[in-house]
Amino acid sequence: MNNLLADPAPDFDQPVAVLKHCHGRIRKQLATIEKLLAHLPEHGADEQARQAATAVLKYFDKAAHLHHEDEEQDLLPMLLAVAKGEDAATLQALVPVILQEHKDMDAMWQDLHEQLTGIADGSGTQLSASIVRRFVQGYHGHMEREEGIVAPMALRLFGPDQMARLGGAMRQRRGLEQAVAPAPSIGEKVADLRKDYGQARLDESDVADDPMDQFTRWFEEALKAEVNEPNAMSVATVGEDGRPTSRIVLVKQFDARGFTWYTNYDSQKGKQLASKPFAALLFFWSELERQVRIEGRVERTSAEESDKYFNSRPLKSRLSAIASEQSEPIANRAALEEHYEEVARQYGEAPPRPQHWGGFRLVPERIEFWQGRRSRFHDRIVYMRQEDGSWTRQRLQP
Repeated sequence: MNNLLADPAPDFDQPVAVLKHCHGRIRKQLATIEKLLAHLPEHGADEQARQAATAVLKYFDKAAHLHHEDEEQDLLPMLLAVAKGEDAATLQALVPVILQEHKDMDAMWQDLHEQLTGIADGSGTQLSASIVRRFVQGYHGHMEREEGIVAPMALRLFGPDQMARLGGAMRQRRGLEQAVAPAPSIGEKVADLRKDYGQARLDESDVADDPMDQFTRWFEEALKAEVNEPNAMSVATVGEDGRPTSRIVLVKQFDARGFTWYTNYDSQKGKQLASKPFAALLFFWSELERQVRIEGRVERTSAEESDKYFNSRPLKSRLSAIASEQSEPIANRAALEEHYEEVARQYGEAPPRPQHWGGFRLVPERIEFWQGRRSRFHDRIVYMRQEDGSWTRQRLQP
């Protein structure tokens, strides 16, 4: 019913050829499922059926997922990084389709997996014809799209260095060798950054001992990946009534002392922090499928720090900080703008920092790094500050 011996595959120095070879193996497994569907009503879960079901399970439980990860975490991100013009437009339309098809096929496989497991151990003989038909047809259409568009584009756009990076990532994913160290040039570092975060995993062995070092590493990667406003963070505070509120602000500094932002001390968050000096921050970088959650005590920055940052701001931003009684109601926009003009006339080009405006710094006590993974089986590693100032870390379940 099925040839259990794998055909020899191309070497990983030809990664696109390896991916196409995987398609050939997938087609053989799909043919086996169809034959098994016809075989079961007449012969049941005999030895031949059990061997065929076992072979299909072995392939789709492991090899197929590796193939999907090759595409999702390396091939497609690398193509998106280099494609321009019509190629870029084609990928923008096609990549979401490919990713959704992967999810759809994974969902169908879960149903088939249960049925094939019963056949493999001889406890069942049922195989859903409708699921098999949708699974087979879906995979065939999916592979045709990739072979007709994605593979030719990769062969056309990738140079030797990119092919080597793609092949190296595929080797590493299969545990065949260690990843090649990135070249020192900026171009190489950016490309390897995409490979690193594209792998969509976060292991204890990968992270820094100090969470601020780990945050700095991730923040630099977000900058290089051109994440939209990587410095934007949610700040959640709690009022006197115990109810939480949150808003987006921009972090202006982070270092060993903590995370700093600037605002009106008389605003809602300023008043809440005055009475309950604790907050939670959240950075979400969707392009990298990452988030960082930070919790801790909040303190005001020194007057010198606040003066320095205030005077570095554009003139209109400084005037706005004086003119706005943040979070307080006002009749209309016209009244707001009239107040701004009064302030501009009063202070001219050198407005002083108002006493009600300055910085807050969250001193972290808990920092969690979250990396999205397939099937919502995410990676979560949390750091907790100890009484002596040191940090411990551990993995959390998703």
